[in-house]
Amino acid sequence: MNPSHRTIRTALLTLVIAMGLQLSFQTPAEAGAIQVVDDQNQTLTLPQPAKRIISLAPSVTELLYSAGAGDKVVAVVQYSDFPEAAKALPRVGGYTQLDIERILSLQPDLVIGWQSGNQPEALDKLRQLGIPVYITETRFLEQIPDTLERFGQMADTFETAARAANQFRSTLDQLKNQYQDKNTVKVFYQVWSQPLITINKQNLINQVIEACGGQNVFAELNTIAPRIDVEAVLKANPDAIVASGMGVERPEWLDEWLKWPSINAVKNDQLHFIPPGHIQRQTVRVLLGAERLCRQLDQTRTLMADSVDQQGSAQ
Repeated sequence: MNPSHRTIRTALLTLVIAMGLQLSFQTPAEAGAIQVVDDQNQTLTLPQPAKRIISLAPSVTELLYSAGAGDKVVAVVQYSDFPEAAKALPRVGGYTQLDIERILSLQPDLVIGWQSGNQPEALDKLRQLGIPVYITETRFLEQIPDTLERFGQMADTFETAARAANQFRSTLDQLKNQYQDKNTVKVFYQVWSQPLITINKQNLINQVIEACGGQNVFAELNTIAPRIDVEAVLKANPDAIVASGMGVERPEWLDEWLKWPSINAVKNDQLHFIPPGHIQRQTVRVLLGAERLCRQLDQTRTLMADSVDQQGSAQ
């Protein structure tokens, strides 16, 4: 086929699909239509529960499955690797570079985007083509169960979603009741080594640290993921250093802190690891990371108390 003919054919196919989608969603909302408000405070109306959902973020994919809507997900973006079933779904590009034509060809009746990760122009394009787009920005712990319930509402799986949401709230409350008011542990959370990156208080990880009775030593910095230097960590002198890295294995660079034995965390061997999928992804699995971190910080807390007792005995 002549390349120009192929281009024209693709353009016509895209136009036909787009027009079909526009027609299907330009009819007045019938009784029983679903209305939800997304994280951009935009009201989205669906004439009926979504049956063909495309997820534009790995965390969204995971939350959809937790909400009981996994069988309605027809495509995802790269790195949507949990649960196992998500690995077999078609890809529509990466979350920063979406394949609009591929999305159109799958004829979704709902696309769920990610405010911080997807390009606004791509999301606007999908709306212009008549596809309902819900935007999520789940940065804090209390948003996770709320998001589950909204996903369940849109996919007609609210009962399953509500159970998952209530379980999340209950488990989080139990962790807070057990650990939050214990003696404070100063924590340095290390996102990466080169460059040295941490987190401030405007994110979910900081909330997990606080729920476990920890204090993020860089909570008051201005940016969400600030770059710092070793001198700043030495000055902060954290009681525990926590890292996640990129994979399921403990990052080798965590042990680079052994060069600095004056740091309390190094002196007491309190260099902790949490798999990134359990603390850096805004899903129900963050509670696995929270439970693990709470145990780690409690260990640190016990060592701190023992150290104080020993000092007292020596005096």
